[in-house]
Amino acid sequence: MYRYFSIPLAALAFACTQVSMPEAPEGQRLFAENCAGCHGTGGMGDGPWAANMSPAPSDLTRLSMDGTFPRAHVLSVIDGYDRTGLPGHEMPEFGLLLEGDTVPVDVGDGVLTPTPRPLAALLAYLESIQR
Repeated sequence: MYRYFSIPLAALAFACTQVSMPEAPEGQRLFAENCAGCHGTGGMGDGPWAANMSPAPSDLTRLSMDGTFPRAHVLSVIDGYDRTGLPGHEMPEFGLLLEGDTVPVDVGDGVLTPTPRPLAALLAYLESIQR
């Protein structure tokens, strides 16, 4: 015998959109694995490989402009979509390494954009270390 359950469509849609958003500690782990070699453990551009790099890696603690963190730009640089204005374009593309389930991220325009969770986690970490 089969039993059918009736779930209102709105409740089903709500249940499907409940996603745990990544927080800074999750991004910090990814940063340590993928970024600290160049940018340093604190993100100031002083990693162990930085001494041999020209130009030096960016200080990622100073990305905010006028108190606003440039979320869309940061995401596009990390995944390799936009390298405009980066001297030498030495930073590797991490887009393929950071694929996975998506989470909704407001990139600064009030519109939620589906973003791979690892990329959103890195964004949360970088935003947390701004000075």
